[in-house]
Amino acid sequence: MKLSTKGRYALRAMVDLAAHSGDGPVPRKEIAARQDISPHYMEQLFAKLRDAGLVKAIRGPGGGYLLAKPPDQITAGEVVRAVEDILAPVACLEADPDQRCERAPNCPTRRIWKELGERVSEYLDSMTVAELCEDIR
Repeated sequence: MKLSTKGRYALRAMVDLAAHSGDGPVPRKEIAARQDISPHYMEQLFAKLRDAGLVKAIRGPGGGYLLAKPPDQITAGEVVRAVEDILAPVACLEADPDQRCERAPNCPTRRIWKELGERVSEYLDSMTVAELCEDIR
């Protein structure tokens, strides 16, 4: 199972936002510079994070982004699911019915992939943005 840059970058950006939002809204360009992520790519990620209710955008001078709720109430799983198109470890578990395998009902290995996906989700949901902020040095 491999997360795309969307999931990895979004999680880094959310931790950065949490760590730097003590003085108010944080400009997207500042987060992009600190995390070495394209500002345009950050804009796309923050649009998805905003749609998921994880960040709020403040427009105008002194504007930027704020977390929509405290960092100890935002899980890594919420962040990753907000930006990743697919989080299933194999195509037959994807929500898209066109991607389902015709052998799925009788597949002897489907259970292991399903449980792997569930455990990954459980693990991501067990970590909060606040906990990840503790790792900043």
